[in-house]
Amino acid sequence: MATTKKTTDAEIFSFPAFDPAKVTDTYREFAEKGVAQSKEAYAKMKTAAEDATKTMETTMETAQAGTVELGLKAIDQMRVNTESTFSHMEALLGVKSVAEMIELQSSFLRKQVETGVDQAKSWQESVRKVSEDVTKPGKSAVEKTMKDVKVA
Repeated sequence: MATTKKTTDAEIFSFPAFDPAKVTDTYREFAEKGVAQSKEAYAKMKTAAEDATKTMETTMETAQAGTVELGLKAIDQMRVNTESTFSHMEALLGVKSVAEMIELQSSFLRKQVETGVDQAKSWQESVRKVSEDVTKPGKSAVEKTMKDVKVA
């Protein structure tokens, strides 16, 4: 014959071995881990923001210096062209014949074209140098970031 065990109402509605201290400890560990991860993430973001700010400052300073350099070069080229034109005008005032004027004008135009080509080459080289200098900090920052991403 099978025996049946009679259960009481207290046994039916009781929580088996519930220890609130364990739950509290688990939540505390979870919260402490979350705080630690948040602090670490904040530190990384702060470092990244500081690096980005430094890169932007360096880039802007380099761009400003490059702009000044290009501006001075343009002023110098305009000065050379203006002096050449005034010298040519003075020479034209002393012309005694039409043939001499045509020869002087041809010579002046040839010299202006040569000067213009030389100035364009010089300008191109200066712009290339300034462009490289301006992009160098950003390029370095991107390379560093990519290297850090590969490591992580």
